[in-house]
Amino acid sequence: MLTVPEVTALLKLGRSKVYDLIRSRRLSSITVGRCRRIPLSSVREFIAHQIAEAA
Repeated sequence: MLTVPEVTALLKLGRSKVYDLIRSRRLSSITVGRCRRIPLSSVREFIAHQIAEAA
């Protein structure tokens, strides 16, 4: 499970863009208490989908 700052660093995106991806359900996440966590598998799926769209 990754934090939003970790995902922003991995994807080289801003914090707002990562939250936009979560809101649009293009990136899945869970909330534990007040903490948002993104599964690494979700990040990998997002990257794979982006690559497939670009091809």
